[in-house]
Amino acid sequence: MIPTKRQFLKHLAKVFDLCVLVCCFVFASFSYSLPKGLTLAGLLGLRITLANCLLFTLLLISWHNLFALCGLYISKRMTSRRAEMIEIGKATIVASAFLTISARIFHIGIVTTPFAMVFWISTTCGMIFGRLAVHSILLTLRRRGKNRRFLLIVGTNERAIEFARQITERPELGYKVVGFVDDDWIRIQEFESTGYTRCCTFAGLAEFLRHNVVDEAAIYLPLRSYYEHAAQLVSQCKQHGIVLRFDLNAFNSRTSNARVHDMDENSRVIDVPGPREAWPAAAKRIMDFGLSAVLLIPLAPLLLTVAALVKLMSPGPVFFRQTRVGLNKRKFTIYKFRTMIANAEQVQAQLLSMNEMSGPAFKIEKDPRITSLGRILRKTSIDELPQLFNVLKGDMSLVGPRAMSMRDYLLFDQDWQRRRFSVKPGITCLWQVNGRSSIPFEQWMELDIQYIDKWSLWLDLKILARTVPAVLRGTGAA
Repeated sequence: MIPTKRQFLKHLAKVFDLCVLVCCFVFASFSYSLPKGLTLAGLLGLRITLANCLLFTLLLISWHNLFALCGLYISKRMTSRRAEMIEIGKATIVASAFLTISARIFHIGIVTTPFAMVFWISTTCGMIFGRLAVHSILLTLRRRGKNRRFLLIVGTNERAIEFARQITERPELGYKVVGFVDDDWIRIQEFESTGYTRCCTFAGLAEFLRHNVVDEAAIYLPLRSYYEHAAQLVSQCKQHGIVLRFDLNAFNSRTSNARVHDMDENSRVIDVPGPREAWPAAAKRIMDFGLSAVLLIPLAPLLLTVAALVKLMSPGPVFFRQTRVGLNKRKFTIYKFRTMIANAEQVQAQLLSMNEMSGPAFKIEKDPRITSLGRILRKTSIDELPQLFNVLKGDMSLVGPRAMSMRDYLLFDQDWQRRRFSVKPGITCLWQVNGRSSIPFEQWMELDIQYIDKWSLWLDLKILARTVPAVLRGTGAA
């Protein structure tokens, strides 16, 4: 998500820079200040005092703060690579000068003029190389469609067009402009001549958001004269869980309580609740990947046995594959063990009158399409184990709102319910541990929104712990 990945990369950059500083300090020591012929074993055998450790720790903290003051950790998305490299060179000059001055004050004998030069050159090269490597990797991934975010621009004025040009000219940013939103106005033909597409008017915005992938909406409207449109947009994006960006200059002010987005120094972001903070979100992904990989190893014999039984006991494929709606309405293929007859989706239309669930969801306790083995798999939730592969791929999480089919999604009639799609779907969530099919649809949606609003790693762990007894009880399973 927007603040998540970039904040995570920013923190990684800070850690990387500190590691470079330590390595370059050691390299400079070996090059000019330590006795000739000193081996690594000899270096490790040197006496290191507590005072030296404290002094070096203070140096690292000071260097980190100096780099932050030099602007190394603010957005460089709209900065050229050359300008960024120059900024790094200036920051490392300041860090080297600080080291030299500190050496004179605290009588650090190993820091000589050649030492400081080697330290500055090696630090500069190391930090530049690290950033160029990261930029190259991210550019390659984003050009292949990975980590891409879909951006909707509201407004068709010059500022909106210039913002779109900045985005399209920098593919490494990972953004794709899905279109512009605006009504007809005196300069709309001038906008259309730019080659950009107006995807809808304000009247059609709600319908567009329901059927298209949108991660962010950027507002470039004269807010004083378009206040009602801007307020409507904020409300609709909040209902869908879409991150909002607005131009700070529109308020003629440099102060705002909104979070600073690191794409553009003039941008501010209105975020929505959920697993978006950098480190918790990264920990959630690590937990998802790690637990899924670990679980699949001991579960492999069970998965193979169930696959063989499904194939032997009923005609049709082993796995049930279906297109589901994921993060911000992205579509993905979900995997489950097949528990129904092969043409179950075609037969479903004939059984609509027997639906026992309220709302768009479809559920029949004694569904005639379910096979004898399928009933056992559903009762024990074994049919959902292949979704661990979806978690490994990153389409799903272990904990999150249940993945909805396209049929069910298209039957949603209230936009506030669609905010459940602002996070990755999961194998289990509050709905699963509170009764599943026995819970009315409205309450189900409220539980999903409650999960998003109150999300924490601790909540995920509690839900996972409650899932095991819920599965063993078979409460609400159908």
